[in-house]
Amino acid sequence: MRGLLKILVAAAALPVTVAGCTNMHGLFTTAKIGDANTLEATRTLAAHAPGSGAPWPAADWWKQFGDAQLDALVDEGLAHSPNLKIAQARIAKAGALAKLARAALAPDINADLDVSRQRFSENYIYPPPYGGSWYTQSQLELNLNYDLDFWGKNRAAYDSELGKLKAAEVDAFAARLLLSASIAHAYIQLQHAYDQLDIAQALLKQREDLLDLTRQRVDVGIDSQVDLKQAEAMIPASKQQIAQIEESIALARNQLAALIGRGPDRGLAIARPHAQRPASAALPSNVPAELIGRRPDVVAQRWRVEAATRDIDVAKAQFYPNVNLAAFIGFQSLGLSDLVQYASRTMGIGPAITLPIYAGGQLRANLAGKNADYDIAVEQYNQTLVDALHDVVDQLASLRSADTQRTELDRGIATARQAYELAQSRYQAGIDNYLQVLAAQGQLLAQKNLDADLHARELDLSIDLIRALGGGFDNTAVAAAMAPGS
Repeated sequence: MRGLLKILVAAAALPVTVAGCTNMHGLFTTAKIGDANTLEATRTLAAHAPGSGAPWPAADWWKQFGDAQLDALVDEGLAHSPNLKIAQARIAKAGALAKLARAALAPDINADLDVSRQRFSENYIYPPPYGGSWYTQSQLELNLNYDLDFWGKNRAAYDSELGKLKAAEVDAFAARLLLSASIAHAYIQLQHAYDQLDIAQALLKQREDLLDLTRQRVDVGIDSQVDLKQAEAMIPASKQQIAQIEESIALARNQLAALIGRGPDRGLAIARPHAQRPASAALPSNVPAELIGRRPDVVAQRWRVEAATRDIDVAKAQFYPNVNLAAFIGFQSLGLSDLVQYASRTMGIGPAITLPIYAGGQLRANLAGKNADYDIAVEQYNQTLVDALHDVVDQLASLRSADTQRTELDRGIATARQAYELAQSRYQAGIDNYLQVLAAQGQLLAQKNLDADLHARELDLSIDLIRALGGGFDNTAVAAAMAPGS
């Protein structure tokens, strides 16, 4: 046993002896992980969202829109979407790879039974009567192999796979957020199409009234056939617009059915939406700093950086000797009858040492590649962080603009409605003709069309702001779920 310890000590000292044969000189990483607090955004965020201090979005954020049908569709999509099942399968695969890497930390023990019928050569190492005769050679052994992992290569490889597993867990939430946001957006488009249909049908009714009035005026000689044909031409255009909107409704239903992982018949059962815009946008406190733990894409990329760091440790450990402890115990005999006798016992133990002396630059190239992978992962993280903050600010700017547009549009609608009511009163009093009533009604319908567009825009922006803030993701909850024994 003392001799074995001496060998192991010598193995540990070998890297110093052969340091000049293969080394890591000049190989290093260059990227630095960015700090969210260095991304100056205080003034911008305060300008766009002065009412900061709101809670972060909840995981079931879609319930803020007050539509039970939307709630049911999102829940159905989260339960049945093939894309989410793909994300879960990726988690399972990453978990299996992590378990495979962890297996290298433990000894490898296996049993071996070998029985063979063999004729020994008369001109080999076995003298007569063995040479020239047939014998049954048997062996029963229990083998142990254990990589001592002096330099932490196996541990680093396991940590790398564990980081990839955690990234896959976070990616699954990102897929969940993307799906729920996509369902909500499609639902808002369906609602918008219904609003447009109401306006288009009202416009058709107006043009039909105009056509009836024009016919009456032609009959009494006030208008000409040209006026009549112009009025008639407006009817097919309105009906065409209605057909286009009905197509949009059908397509939106089909899209929703596909998003929730169902067939198109499921879309036929979707009733008219009635989603409402949530309260005015307000940001949680300390957005730049806390956003790194609330955006799943940022958190997943950070885990990839951690995995890349461990991959570098693996590549560095390959420059040092690998010491593997091998041991066996069992029985060997000629003939099966004597196999499990005490005299047939055999055993052995000893280290197997592999020393990289010259690999033609393979080890250096591998380490250089892992360093580059780390630099890529870090810069992708930095860019993801910049994009995340940019995303939040963009949604706030658009929501602020939508609020301004809403104020002006509400004034326009009020004015158009007053003009229409005044035109009706003057027509009923016999002061104006019905053409003026129809003109005023057309202006009101145009304002209502703008209102429908803006309402859909407001709902979409509310969804996008929630998504930009992470959609209820909480890195601490994921970390707890990933803890051993959870």
